[in-house]
Amino acid sequence: MARILGIDFGERRIGLAISDPTATLAQPLPPIVRRRGKRPPAAQVARIALEHEVEEIVVGLPLTPEGGENDWTREVRRFGETIGERTGLPVVYVDERFTSARAERAIRALGLRKRDREQKDRVDTAAAMLILQSHLDRRKNA
Repeated sequence: MARILGIDFGERRIGLAISDPTATLAQPLPPIVRRRGKRPPAAQVARIALEHEVEEIVVGLPLTPEGGENDWTREVRRFGETIGERTGLPVVYVDERFTSARAERAIRALGLRKRDREQKDRVDTAAAMLILQSHLDRRKNA
């Protein structure tokens, strides 16, 4: 089987996770820090996908609480489309509502010191792992 890349696209950081070679478990990758006023780092994400020999990309889609789309949802879709075009890989979107809250709870449960818990890159990475893991679990149960 092949690896799958999970992406939590944010305004300040892009959380990343990669599956193991059997596409069973999500593992963390270092997040990418976005520069204010700059275009999203699509080339950097595409390079990571190619380096890890990814065969599919999963992007968390920030739907509204009612399940609708807004400007941010459309921006995330554009980013996913750009990554798909740059890599030639299929891009799957996964509903990421409440993922960040679940990621924050998971990090709190680790028992880390408050200063370490509040490092936002930990939350972004955990969110990417949750997005990817939900996709992996759904594939396995399909």
